Amino acid sequence: MNEESRGPAALLTGVESATSMPAAVGRGIFVLLLALWTVSLVSDGVTAERASGSFLHLPNLVFHEAGHILFIPLGHFMMVFGGSLTQVLVPLVCAGAFLWQTRDAFGAAVAVWWAGENLIDVTPYINDARDLKLVLLGGRTGAEVEGHDWEYLLNAMGVAHKDHTIAASVHAIGTLTMIAALVWGAIVVWNQIGILRSGRPTTL
Repeated sequence: MNEESRGPAALLTGVESATSMPAAVGRGIFVLLLALWTVSLVSDGVTAERASGSFLHLPNLVFHEAGHILFIPLGHFMMVFGGSLTQVLVPLVCAGAFLWQTRDAFGAAVAVWWAGENLIDVTPYINDARDLKLVLLGGRTGAEVEGHDWEYLLNAMGVAHKDHTIAASVHAIGTLTMIAALVWGAIVVWNQIGILRSGRPTTL
């Protein structure tokens, strides 16, 4: 491996990773499908139906509930916050594992996209901090069970009156994260196809 194929830049842009043409083309198609799904997820803004209707919502929920247990030793606030925090951290840990353990920049990009999707997933709960109309895991609304995670968190911080603004901001961050991850994944695919065609990196 020459110097051009080493270092953080080569790792992040996929120059370092060997792959086959069918795999590279498949990854390109996958990026396009993720892009279409991203448009579907973010096009309506902060909506519970679009996020909870995604098949990723249930896996996200597993990590969310596990996060509550994981953060119990850090006190009640962190125990409550740990649910949403964990469902964002798990994809980022996966991204790190892909990047540093398997040297797979494309896998890392997809995992970062998943982290952005998780931010989108929590925005309806943030947005519902005052209204408490969202139907929760047990089938009842926040008003029927005396609140939920983000009702408690925003009230504890004294910013419940800004729930819609905070939700919109988190939604925007999640959207930008997914877009950045898609661009990253596309760059990796472009570079890998360039290497396969010419034997040399065609970097963006």
